Amino acid sequence: MSADNRKLRLIPAIDRLVAVAAAEPDMNKYPRNLIIACLRKVTDQLRTVLVKGDNVDTSPEALVTTARQLLEYQTRSSLRKVINATGVVLHTNLGRAPLGRRAIASVSQIMEGYSTLEYNINSGERGSRYEHVAEKLRQLTGAEDVLIVNNNAAAVLLVLSSVARGREVIVSRGELVEIGGSFRIPDVLKQSGAVLVEVGTTNKTHLGDYEQAIGPNTAAILKVHTSNYCIVGFTSQPDGAGLAALAHKHRLPVIEDLGSGTLRSLAVGGQTEPSVIEQLALGFDLVTFSCDKLLGAGQGGIIAGKAEYIHLMKTHPLLRAVRIDKLSLAALEGTLQDYMAGDPWQDIPVLAMLTITPRALKERAEGLYRLLVQQNPLLTCQVVALNSPVGGGALPAAVLTGYGVAVTLPGISAGCLESRLRQREMPIVVRIQDERVIFDVRCLAERDLPEIAAAFKTMS
Repeated sequence: MSADNRKLRLIPAIDRLVAVAAAEPDMNKYPRNLIIACLRKVTDQLRTVLVKGDNVDTSPEALVTTARQLLEYQTRSSLRKVINATGVVLHTNLGRAPLGRRAIASVSQIMEGYSTLEYNINSGERGSRYEHVAEKLRQLTGAEDVLIVNNNAAAVLLVLSSVARGREVIVSRGELVEIGGSFRIPDVLKQSGAVLVEVGTTNKTHLGDYEQAIGPNTAAILKVHTSNYCIVGFTSQPDGAGLAALAHKHRLPVIEDLGSGTLRSLAVGGQTEPSVIEQLALGFDLVTFSCDKLLGAGQGGIIAGKAEYIHLMKTHPLLRAVRIDKLSLAALEGTLQDYMAGDPWQDIPVLAMLTITPRALKERAEGLYRLLVQQNPLLTCQVVALNSPVGGGALPAAVLTGYGVAVTLPGISAGCLESRLRQREMPIVVRIQDERVIFDVRCLAERDLPEIAAAFKTMS
């Protein structure tokens, strides 16, 4: 018998492992088939280790312990809360906009049971899910009508499918953007059935370029707000009012994909973002924008504009495929209530984080500093001035100035420390700068500060 075969014979039979697992009370909460699947995975991994010649404990008890750890990992929530200490307000990987209290309460209420999602209380008949927020959005944007779908890419797709399928849509070459996940505006246009007509150049497009491209098969002019990048220097684009006047002169709709979108004119970090109401006032017939970026709600896409075009979308078969779900709708309604009945600059976390004063950030950083040095005297901490982006494809030129705490721990590299913080039960996501772990306090709530300090209690 070969040495490898002798080693492999040390692996206990699955039946033996199942019997050992059955004797442990904390294993009885798992289904038998899941226990067996994990035990098989553990023995497969053990087989590989033994063939390599590594020494490892092959006792049934050790293997069952490993299987239990695997079961715990597989059955715990993968999607869970994290502490965002990066300073990036609209962190796409961390879920973009955190919800305000009204939105959280609205979602919680709807989660608990049945709802009036598509039920009209007054008539006792079927209602429309869109009407829960439609009037609020009409008031906040000044639009004749609105429609809500599951994200802004879906909003653009639905608009183009409804008003331009089989016909031409004119877009500036400087606005053929790529959004997250490698999705591109030309691809969305193609999927809608519209035909892309590019005009101008990357850095310069003039009103005359659009006019020259208008023909008998033109369905619309599309302006794409470059919310996730900037072209600077020798550049030129027609203003919205001029573009709208040109489109209407030729009896064409003019559409703007605003991308991030905001219900309030926003100026932060040296950049200004126009509001939806301002863009509609320029003459755009339809404007699309995201719910979970500068607006501050959950995932969704909003189409606002002329009622005649919104009507086409309400009857389009694609709408059912891209409609918003009830929880995202509840989050949106709660957020809109903050705009209408509260103080959005304080009540909506995204707006509060973007507009918080440097003085308040420094005070928060000093508070975190005190907690950290009290928790672990081995830490070297320093309150530092920081710059951070807005994130989420919004306000790309904005530089947010603020404060944070830089931390080092003797004997532990910044990369190792970052990994430990990230792999906690409550993950803490940080930045590394100059071989120090950086806690940018912009996105931290007061309750996060003691949690961060507690993470260092036993570190050495």
